[in-house]
Amino acid sequence: MNRCEWANCGPLEVKYHDEEWGVPVHDDRLLFEMLILEGVQSGLSWSTILKKREGYRDAFDNFDAEIVSKYSETKIEELVKNTEIVRHKLKINAAVVNAKCVLEIQKEYGSFDKYIWSFVGGKTVNNKWAAQDEVPVSTVESTEMSKSLKKKGFKFIGPTTCYAFMEAVGMVNDHLISCFRYSDVKRMHGAE
Repeated sequence: MNRCEWANCGPLEVKYHDEEWGVPVHDDRLLFEMLILEGVQSGLSWSTILKKREGYRDAFDNFDAEIVSKYSETKIEELVKNTEIVRHKLKINAAVVNAKCVLEIQKEYGSFDKYIWSFVGGKTVNNKWAAQDEVPVSTVESTEMSKSLKKKGFKFIGPTTCYAFMEAVGMVNDHLISCFRYSDVKRMHGAE
């Protein structure tokens, strides 16, 4: 079975690739989760984050932005000591700040989903990459998203992180055309 090359690292990557990556996400809670995890991943391997994902869900109240936005300094200090997550205080603080920003966007736009998907006109960009080295690390859209999010106060959200987020939540379909998931994911986006 042909998969995108990056997914062949281990069973967690295979499962994530085969079941989640590139599938359109329109649930605000899951969008917030992926935004935080992609920000945490900066400078680390995605394998590390996948291994700690359940720990993150437990530690961050299943990524309920309402709850995370109210984390106290005491709670942040507890998280810094939590071995089930990446213990990086700036990234933990960023999650709290970003939760507050998500809540503001929900008030302004009605949902985080509506705002975040506006960077691709509400529809998935279906790319046609033949090789992994063709896939960009950022695009005009991810750069615009990064600028907009930063303007709204978000942290740990550069253009590369934004592009990885866009791939993860199906805003772009970056499965290689040789990958068995390419056509499946494309159909999920309503494209033939």
